[in-house]
Amino acid sequence: MIINTGQRTDIPAFYAEWFANRLKEGFVCVRNPYNPSQVNRYRLDPSVVDVIGFCTKNPAPMFPYMDLLKGFGQYWFVTLTSYGRDIEPNVPDKHRLIEDFKTLSDLVGVDSIGWRYDPIFLSDKYTFEYHLHAFRQIAESLKGYTKTVVISFIDLYPKVRKNFPEVREVSQPERLRLGKEIIKIASECNMIVKPCAEGDELAAYGADCSGCMKIQDYEKAIGKRLIPPKKKGARAECACYLSCDIGAYNTCLHLCKYCYANAEPTVVFAQNRLHDPKSPFLIGDQMEGDKIHDVPQESWIDLQESLF
Repeated sequence: MIINTGQRTDIPAFYAEWFANRLKEGFVCVRNPYNPSQVNRYRLDPSVVDVIGFCTKNPAPMFPYMDLLKGFGQYWFVTLTSYGRDIEPNVPDKHRLIEDFKTLSDLVGVDSIGWRYDPIFLSDKYTFEYHLHAFRQIAESLKGYTKTVVISFIDLYPKVRKNFPEVREVSQPERLRLGKEIIKIASECNMIVKPCAEGDELAAYGADCSGCMKIQDYEKAIGKRLIPPKKKGARAECACYLSCDIGAYNTCLHLCKYCYANAEPTVVFAQNRLHDPKSPFLIGDQMEGDKIHDVPQESWIDLQESLF
């Protein structure tokens, strides 16, 4: 099976010690975000967890614990954008992140890491030309360290509208114009562009619009064929295979203005104060009335066939 860590928060950046403790103890408890008394308990054991998926803006805090991941397959997405602290107030220096990306690529392998340049929005400061210049700089720096770059254009979810009221949608002509140039730059750096939940409008320019995190991507990362149960994407327009996320909403301290997973900062800080690195729960601990469900788990690896 696949365990994901990055749809709700950034575990490597802010909760690396907690995750290391979960790996050592071999299990994790996850509250249902819509019914908190319902708790899923997952085993963190390579015999049943084929791949752990990460999505982070700062992988470095996990580096001291990478030995704990050796028995697991891994796939990492590292988000590197061109935005400053006016948009991403707590994201580390981008030059340092580029070097950390390279370090991670060397650790896990070029087929187990992708770059995310998203979400893209346009403003008086972050113009068409600004994005192309920054994208080229990052792409050239990461050449040879990844084969994939995921892009998306900003979606105005309710939390985004509240925390970032001045942002506007990117029009289709703007998406096509910018996407076409980004695909060209990425190709020069031996990268395939995968638009995230953007339909197939960029396919004509060379983008792979089939999904940014499919079973085939996990298979390529671990070199083995998987036989997963059928599952719908997170959204109607999403073709990715996402399941079993162990994070929690309103806990990411990057506080990016475009974030769909955070409420206002006061809520995030209050949640973070409840974090205990020794707890099986990311936030808080077991409470009276909790109904803990041990999730049935099994390996999805096809023992009859290998990709290589």
